Amino acid sequence: MEIRGDAETLGICKNAVPASDEDWDTEYGDLIISVKVVGSMDEAMDHINAHGSHHTDAIVTSDPVTASRFVAGVDSADVFVNASTRFADGFRFGKGAEVGISTNKVHSRGPVGMEGLMIYKYVLVGDGQIVADYVGRDAKRFLHTPSTRPYPYGGD
Repeated sequence: MEIRGDAETLGICKNAVPASDEDWDTEYGDLIISVKVVGSMDEAMDHINAHGSHHTDAIVTSDPVTASRFVAGVDSADVFVNASTRFADGFRFGKGAEVGISTNKVHSRGPVGMEGLMIYKYVLVGDGQIVADYVGRDAKRFLHTPSTRPYPYGGD
């Protein structure tokens, strides 16, 4: 796995490499992540809203006020609290087979009634649940190996 990070991340993760400006806007189809350490909840939400995909974002927090601010302030279709982002799936949402993914706010064509003009923001509040493995032919197993390293948590 490759970690690309800002200066503070490089000081924490000794194997990290410097992130470029393009890394903040890149969605990798590989074992690569971009990590930026921020100084406040507002800075975090600004960074997510400026550089995220607006598809799925999550926060891990024990503070319900912080969770509420994150849910209200992050402009994404799915916003999760204390739950895996792997829940972001049409099948898991009870919608049957997923036929597409949209991060747009206006998505309908043709004759459109009121329901077609509405958009949704899914908020999932959990208590550390994880997603079960998919089943079926060629389904990939979800592997989670808990870290033995302490998390450098600094509350907002």
